[in-house]
Amino acid sequence: MMKILLAPVWKAALVGCLLHGLSAGAWAQNGPNPATPTALLAFTPSQIQALGIRTQPVQAPQPAESPALPAQVSIPNDQQRVVAAPLAGLVESLGAAPGEAVRAGQVLVRIASPQALELQRDRLQAEAQTTLARQSLTRDEQLFKEGLIAESRLQQTRALAAQAQAQLQERRQELGLAQAADGQHLLLRAPIAGHVLEQLVSVGQRVEAATPLYRIARLQPLNLEIQAPLDVAQQAKPGTALEVLGLSNQKDSKDQKVSGQLITVGRHMDAGNQSVLLRGRIDQGAEQLRPGQGVSVRLSLPASAKAQEPSIPARAVVHQNKQTWVFVAAREGAQSGFRPTPVRLNGQRGDAVGVSGLAPDAQVVVDGIAALKARWLGIGAE
Repeated sequence: MMKILLAPVWKAALVGCLLHGLSAGAWAQNGPNPATPTALLAFTPSQIQALGIRTQPVQAPQPAESPALPAQVSIPNDQQRVVAAPLAGLVESLGAAPGEAVRAGQVLVRIASPQALELQRDRLQAEAQTTLARQSLTRDEQLFKEGLIAESRLQQTRALAAQAQAQLQERRQELGLAQAADGQHLLLRAPIAGHVLEQLVSVGQRVEAATPLYRIARLQPLNLEIQAPLDVAQQAKPGTALEVLGLSNQKDSKDQKVSGQLITVGRHMDAGNQSVLLRGRIDQGAEQLRPGQGVSVRLSLPASAKAQEPSIPARAVVHQNKQTWVFVAAREGAQSGFRPTPVRLNGQRGDAVGVSGLAPDAQVVVDGIAALKARWLGIGAE
């Protein structure tokens, strides 16, 4: 009978191919035990290439992400202002249109109001009464010192003087709130810098006191009203990072992404759609959004304890003698190869498995494992 001699490398490959056909259970039950379980299996670069051995780095823990959630852009309440008419009158002119930017103190509305004249008159009368009350107080204080009047009269004069001063202060405040410029005209100014959201009146329209005229707002930062299912809301908390999805100009640069964080997690569940309201604050890229716009949002949820472990492809795992192993690229002196390394599995996530017991920079074998098994277990060795 002719004896066929095979080189050790090709013999290991052939045996490895035969072993690859065995089930994992049969191999674990019937396969031989390695003599030195964690000894380095030395291979030359040509052998690695011939056997098709390929490695892959351990995948670092990835943060958990929520599914895409519907959200609507809104303006924080403390960034909105309404400009209203302090007195009844006729709108003579308007200084801005919806969508325009305005600066703080800019004149927005000019109103002709006969009531402004009444306020001017009331202030002048209050000033005259205050002056008269002060003069009476000065006179009575002198008469009291000379013993010509009783103390009760002095106290009465002091009370009248204080009342006149308070009335004058009130009339001045009324005139200041009315923002009267001259005579019967009122000039209403923007209380903050921002953009005009709504113009609620037109030129020539008569308005009553407290009638809203403009709504303006500062548009940075912006809020998001997010509808989240209960399981997502239970994992979310203030400070959870979020990102707006699907904006076309996000593809140009990573620096242009629209992102922020949650600021509140609602305690009430909507009975209609069984969702919980989450409110987020957009800190980066708010200029790409518009109030009232509908968007999709993804949250970076806290990972579970298992998800915080590094992961490797499931095919890299070897089962032997009721233990789990992987082959890790290693070097000893001038020799390089792969070292069998025991690991602990922490659950499967898709095509990957979480593991512990590996260095963060480890390179694990993912292809050519059958040949490594054969060398490790001493099958085919001469």
